[in-house]
Amino acid sequence: MPNYDYECPNCRKNFEIFQHITAERLAICPECGKSGLKRLIGRGAGIIFKGSGFHCTDYRSSSYEKDKQKDLSESKPCGEKQCPNRECHCSGEKS
Repeated sequence: MPNYDYECPNCRKNFEIFQHITAERLAICPECGKSGLKRLIGRGAGIIFKGSGFHCTDYRSSSYEKDKQKDLSESKPCGEKQCPNRECHCSGEKS
């Protein structure tokens, strides 16, 4: 359900109300009680994507995943205990 902005031309009160999209427009100002209330055009809301990595992980192509697995299988571990290289996939701890 969207929020609608209203303005009373009589008392100049601006307010926002949460209404069902098919609900009738308000006609009487809750502040002064007079009629003539106008519903304003809102700026809308942007889409908000929550969660971690949906773009980077969820929509990768199958060819990308195949290439990634190929690269992982071809990489050779460096064998260092404290490996500074995060891309070598060694068995040592990564910093």
